[in-house]
Amino acid sequence: MLSATHLPPVAAPTFFVLSLRQSLIPTLSISPFPSCSLEKLSTFSAFHSFFSKPLTHTRPCFPSLTLRKISPIVGHAQLRPLASFNSESSSGDSREILVQHLLLKEVDQTLLLELQQRIAGGEDLSDLAVEYSICPSKQEGGMLGWVRKGQMVPEFEEAAFSAPLNKVVKCKTNYGWHLLQVLSEREESLLKDIQPEEFHAKMQDPSFIEEAQLIDVRELEEVSQASLPGFQVLPLRQFGSWGPEITSKFDPMKDTYVMCHHGMRSLQIAKWLQSQGFRKVFNLSGGIHAYATKVDSSVPTY
Repeated sequence: MLSATHLPPVAAPTFFVLSLRQSLIPTLSISPFPSCSLEKLSTFSAFHSFFSKPLTHTRPCFPSLTLRKISPIVGHAQLRPLASFNSESSSGDSREILVQHLLLKEVDQTLLLELQQRIAGGEDLSDLAVEYSICPSKQEGGMLGWVRKGQMVPEFEEAAFSAPLNKVVKCKTNYGWHLLQVLSEREESLLKDIQPEEFHAKMQDPSFIEEAQLIDVRELEEVSQASLPGFQVLPLRQFGSWGPEITSKFDPMKDTYVMCHHGMRSLQIAKWLQSQGFRKVFNLSGGIHAYATKVDSSVPTY
């Protein structure tokens, strides 16, 4: 499924969310230059407006890391290389829900009624989505993945967050009729920047280095020039060797801190860790360079 240069499939499958997400989880090109702009690529431009907000990302840079396609309903908050980032929900609802759906054209009401009857008779929504859905998520059985409030268009969000678990419900958006099913729910995960000063204060506590999970995604030649104690080095270029085993090497329930040179490669991995079920992930803002220039001049810069 994976080549050594490709990120593994995100645990949360494809999303149809905030303009119901853009059609691809961003393709992350990695180059030697740290400030490339991360572009969302879409094969399904007709669905772009389904997202309530168009989004722009910034990316770390290296060879080509490509994540899976996702369907057009979800967006992300804008990311900038050194900006503070916090993915906590501002809606007051801390739940994330796992959703699958089937989308039909508005005029297909006869088919809609037929599919509702077939589901009531015991047929599986995901099987019907593969055959009948007009959403790109049909390739994944209609799976949209884990979503939270603020990511979806209002009509879909209201229906999804009020739906009983496992019950197939109907809703209508500008894109047509949806049959959706909430398969599970969980407390929302956290992904945020941590400033060098705050991180430095934590590093002064020996128990923090012992208990926290510290990941350095820089290359070995970079680590030889400057490093911080307690970090396990997982070079981004070697993702294919350590990525598939990440949940066996680290505990997703523990606080996890990720670092790189300037904070962009680490943000890429921090977002991926969150998608793999890590509950609290912190990205060192500005990377080891900011740490060295702002709080600890004994750390070399390069």
